[in-house]
Amino acid sequence: MKANPLKLLILVVMSVVGLTASSIVLYLYYILNEHALPYCTQNWKLFGITINCNTVLSSSYNSIYGLNLDVLAVTYFIVNLGLIFIVAFGSDRLYEKAFKVLFGWRFVGLAIVPYLMTVEFIILKTICIYCTIMHLSILIDFGIITYFIFYKKNVRTFLGSNPDMVVPSPESLSS
Repeated sequence: MKANPLKLLILVVMSVVGLTASSIVLYLYYILNEHALPYCTQNWKLFGITINCNTVLSSSYNSIYGLNLDVLAVTYFIVNLGLIFIVAFGSDRLYEKAFKVLFGWRFVGLAIVPYLMTVEFIILKTICIYCTIMHLSILIDFGIITYFIFYKKNVRTFLGSNPDMVVPSPESLSS
């Protein structure tokens, strides 16, 4: 399938933004051990919440069962991009499966965001700018895919220019 580049960009941009933010954290904070991330080195206050990436990233809440959340974030956004490209350019057989997995994958990302925001806003009372960018990317990303599934009825029609293309309906996602 030949995807419309502008329309494909709409689906890709949030994953690229999230991947960039998570990669910056992973590379600078964990690989280079720079604990003064750009734009997040001051203890700024915003509505009673401190903005300090080091506090969030060095907390015990930044891993689940020994898995670093920033490594998981990079993985999440890479898988998300892969699924988008399979949906956009894959064969019809691959498309239907990838479409279902893409929706489910984004739902998993959405399910984790409330936990992460609770840790930052309520437990630590500190936010990380890069983490917030990742959270927003996941939320907006989920909103986009949900819009295409339930309002536009599918992603493939949105991406392509062939209105006669056979695609799964939202009802088939539950099967």
